Amino acid sequence: MLAGVYGVLHDQVTYSISPEYFTRLKFQQFHYADFGLPPRILVAEIGFLATWWVGFFAGWFIDRVSVPAFPHAAVLRRSACGFLIVFAFPLVASVGAYALGLWHGSDYSTWYSLASRLGIVDLPSFVRVAYIHNASYSGGLVGLIAAIVHLRKPRILPWLCSGNRPV
Repeated sequence: MLAGVYGVLHDQVTYSISPEYFTRLKFQQFHYADFGLPPRILVAEIGFLATWWVGFFAGWFIDRVSVPAFPHAAVLRRSACGFLIVFAFPLVASVGAYALGLWHGSDYSTWYSLASRLGIVDLPSFVRVAYIHNASYSGGLVGLIAAIVHLRKPRILPWLCSGNRPV
């Protein structure tokens, strides 16, 4: 559920940056979820549908590592730490991708074919949102790997998700 909520908020922000990313691309990809409600509702549906499964798989992997390795009293805390790591990576990756999109420069020639095919008018904003979406998924994967590594080898970053901060 948390991943779905993240997707809803994420897509509301990116819809504000580039409505065309949704109206020209995502609305067609998720046409089955369009019940004729206002666009922001459809954007929320898309955000949930595009991300809930990431949380499902992340939870499965995190719990497969946490449950057998830790006492019952620590499992919830350790799993929550893993989820925090998984959540932080796509968030940071999205912000970084937005910054890269701002610094992209003026050469969008590799995007012209797609822009022409989809009828994109504001190509720089479309590209920024494409960067953000791709970075979010990549960040989620890297975050899951980092969470699993941390859960299996907490010595690597002992201060992460604990009261023990490095001096």
